[in-house]
Amino acid sequence: MESSRVSEVLRGETTGGLLLIVGAAIAIIWANTAYAGAYEAIRDFKPISEPVDLGAFSLHLDLTIGTWAADGLLAIFFFVVGLELKREFVAGDLRDPRRAALPMAAAVGGMIAPALIYVAWNLGPDGALEGWAIPTATDIAFAVAILAVISTHLPSGLRTFLLTLAVVDDLLAITIIALFYTADLDVAFLLLGLVPIAVFALLVQKRIRSGWLLLPLALLAWVLIHESGVHATVAGVLLGFTVPVLRRDGADGPGLAEHLEHLVRPISAGFAVPVFAFFAAGVTVGGLSGLAESITDPVALGVVTGLVVGKTVGITGATWLLSKFTRAELDDELSWVDVIGLSMLAGIGFTVSLLIGELAFGTGSERDEHVKVGVLVGSLTSVALASIVLKARDRVYQRLNELETVDEDLDGIPDVFQGDRR
Repeated sequence: MESSRVSEVLRGETTGGLLLIVGAAIAIIWANTAYAGAYEAIRDFKPISEPVDLGAFSLHLDLTIGTWAADGLLAIFFFVVGLELKREFVAGDLRDPRRAALPMAAAVGGMIAPALIYVAWNLGPDGALEGWAIPTATDIAFAVAILAVISTHLPSGLRTFLLTLAVVDDLLAITIIALFYTADLDVAFLLLGLVPIAVFALLVQKRIRSGWLLLPLALLAWVLIHESGVHATVAGVLLGFTVPVLRRDGADGPGLAEHLEHLVRPISAGFAVPVFAFFAAGVTVGGLSGLAESITDPVALGVVTGLVVGKTVGITGATWLLSKFTRAELDDELSWVDVIGLSMLAGIGFTVSLLIGELAFGTGSERDEHVKVGVLVGSLTSVALASIVLKARDRVYQRLNELETVDEDLDGIPDVFQGDRR
């Protein structure tokens, strides 16, 4: 009975978001104290010290605990996201292509603008153009959790918009890594990884729920996708998208996707995402002098302005252009203030941004350290600005809901606030 109650609490996204923030805060503070070496020793420890030799080939599972958190635990979160997006595409607001197109276009705009801003900062002799993709990535786990903590009164459509945008963003970022930052993509492992995913899909389409069958297939898919050189969280999204949403008998009620989401979400929110945050957020700034030195590097400046300005301009601009010149429509629940606030929130970098920084400049190099500072500063600034905008939006809409004659009073409210007033 008690375990059931705890699971229900953990399903609340606000609780998961608070756990994530606590984990990230502990990591940032610890990594900037005299005991930073202990944090790094834990993060960089390898539970498996050597590749797993299987005779004909080896599995490179000799990963650090930090990498296991980013690639392994985060795949659980991406599985839940895949389930939720599948439900939206099949039975939710994203069934309408005109609405689904907007967050997808927003993701593209939110990658192009930050890349251009980074390049502009690094065209000079001291610049480093190889890091152009660093500010293009949105950290979906942090962004969704922060959104939940900012307010419980925001419309559900805003969260769906962010989820869709962030998943497309992540998939495009992973594609960029494969094309521009990966020298050893193994197509054979990638194709092999599709086999357990196909078997998993066959079983769930037949509404088979046995964990003894589904979990080994999911684990095998993760291992093979990881060995291919593609970011292993892709396996989580693909597995989530294979699960059917509607009941086989056509009756109303929760389908298999909702059932699996109900089972897995407490693990994701209560363990996987907070642990990931703890190991992802431990950036060593080096005090005020180290911060000042890092932030003056064109690389760090490009990352910060790319995340803070580029994401806001790119996402809002792409959304407005598509809605203005095509039949694509913004969700009825959303206003343009929502889109602006969400675009600022999308400036949270971390996982993929830090990974691209390591691939571009080399792990532990001086410029890689500057990238980490830039990602941290840009992400925290984005959170602060998004919180201000969305909190202000919340206050306006709550005030509107208190008015006795909303229709009359709306005449005095700017159009940018028009939308669902929940």
